[in-house]
Amino acid sequence: MPTRTHGKSGAVAEANKAGKTYEGLSRQQLIEAYRLMYTSRRLDDREIMLKRQQKTFFQISGAGHEAVTVAAGLAMKSGYDWFFPYYRDRALCLALGATPYEMLLQAVGAADDPSSGGRQMPSHWGYKRLNVVTQSSCTGSQILHAVGCAEASRYWTSHPDAARKATGDYREFKDVEFHGDEVTYVSLGDGTTSEGEFWEAMNAAANLRLPLVFLIEDNGYAISVPVEVQTAGGNISRLVSGFPNFHFEEIDGTDPVVSYGALSRAVAHCRAGIGPSFIHAHVIRPYSHSLSDDEKLYRPDIERQGDAARDPISRMQMFLIREGILDEKGINQLEKEVDDGLQAAVDQVLTAPVSAPETIKQYLYSPDLDPTSAAFDTRAAQSNGGANTTGEARTSTEQAAHEKKHAPKTMADLINTTLRDEMKRDERIVMFGEDVADCSREEYLSQKMVKGKGGVFKLTAGLQCDFGSDRVFNSPIAEASIVGRAVGLAVRGLKPVVEIQFFDYIWPAMMQLRNELPVMRWRSNNAFSAPCVIRVAIGGYLTGGAIYHSQCGESIFTHTPGMRVIFPSNALDAAGLLRTAIRCDDPVLFLEHKRLYRETFGRSV
Repeated sequence: MPTRTHGKSGAVAEANKAGKTYEGLSRQQLIEAYRLMYTSRRLDDREIMLKRQQKTFFQISGAGHEAVTVAAGLAMKSGYDWFFPYYRDRALCLALGATPYEMLLQAVGAADDPSSGGRQMPSHWGYKRLNVVTQSSCTGSQILHAVGCAEASRYWTSHPDAARKATGDYREFKDVEFHGDEVTYVSLGDGTTSEGEFWEAMNAAANLRLPLVFLIEDNGYAISVPVEVQTAGGNISRLVSGFPNFHFEEIDGTDPVVSYGALSRAVAHCRAGIGPSFIHAHVIRPYSHSLSDDEKLYRPDIERQGDAARDPISRMQMFLIREGILDEKGINQLEKEVDDGLQAAVDQVLTAPVSAPETIKQYLYSPDLDPTSAAFDTRAAQSNGGANTTGEARTSTEQAAHEKKHAPKTMADLINTTLRDEMKRDERIVMFGEDVADCSREEYLSQKMVKGKGGVFKLTAGLQCDFGSDRVFNSPIAEASIVGRAVGLAVRGLKPVVEIQFFDYIWPAMMQLRNELPVMRWRSNNAFSAPCVIRVAIGGYLTGGAIYHSQCGESIFTHTPGMRVIFPSNALDAAGLLRTAIRCDDPVLFLEHKRLYRETFGRSV
């Protein structure tokens, strides 16, 4: 019986080992994953040191989240897919291609900070070249933006010609890039799942089967509030399990191999067009919520020691040694390379100039297109007297038709006409809100069983029939969702013209209207923008409207930097201002007084 020598057996074993993969990750990729994880942790440590030296202004870490966020970066495509992270996603951004130096620029408020030009707190990620969209400090407000972004992916795929550039309006300055199988990523902590906008986003993503990955990074605490207080039953996976069309997994987020496998399956589900994915990753928080917090006040040592035993950095070290991928010497060498690089980055960033105070108002509005300029001037229509198109006198029939066509129109009529004209002109316009469609059950329209609604005031009547249900459609009764989704669509280059049915019910969208939509351009230092139009019926009208159908609060929004507020008083102004609002490069709140919709005075041709 032939036998193998120990030498040959060892060689075969080594060859097999070298070719071994772990949920699809090669040995070299695992080494790179550890490099990214370690870099993220050491960056947090460096920032903490700088904060204690009064060289930075704030610090909030991604410690304990490194394994699952690196895995997310490896499972997705930088600059191809789209990303809406939250503040603990440092390792994700590193995996996508952000550099430690870029992150430190934000920590010191440097003018060259690519995320915000020194305008935001540290760990507020935004990298245009990587498709990492600017984020705010608000808890969970980015989730609806991610929904809108995923909707845009689908729209561009079915309307590729709409991406063409045009001159004279916002399209000249809004480049569009898209891929048919791109996926959108959004992350949030376990505490954020208590926000209403999270549930609105889950509902929309499931209903529309969007290519959207939700990553829940559950470290068990929202500052000092434990998960069992935040979430009924203490487990968000159990609460969301009934949403249709989702791929669900609940995983150990401190294990990068397990995390990569789960996220790869989640991304594949989305790329295949099946629907959204939901990954619930259990991670740890080895540091306090931020450097302004002291977790020892509410977490005993025994609990913190339990977290330390699951630290993804030490677990990954042991895994690499156990699998023979790196030995202790190799790990030490890798860590020294990272530490030396970070020291060089710190030395460099401490000499970087900070933002100049006089630039504070820069990029509140588009620097490229001024809607008050002569570029938006229009000429009055020229009358043809009593002649027809050939110059001959009109017949009585022609004259009657002419008079009907050119009879003075109400504000409602001209708003409808303007919307129709602009939708013909610009395929990027999409319109949605409560009851704006003619009929959501399209077969009723096609079979002429119903006439169609087109808004509670009929201002969008006939638009769905003329332009299709992918351009004019109804939304759930969720005002934050309407505005938040519009932000995501606008970031991607579409022009949402959405409707809040009554001003009295605008308040659920206040976070989006105050802290998100108007400051996207400013807080990203002009890297991102969201020019869209929010139409709102406002004011008292008929007897019986009472206090919940009669409110006027326009002054509140005129105190919102970055938002243009329009309130026309007659039909002609409404048409011209709406046309300008749609074509301009800024977000516009377009207020329409209900009492003026069909008044006999103020009409125009």
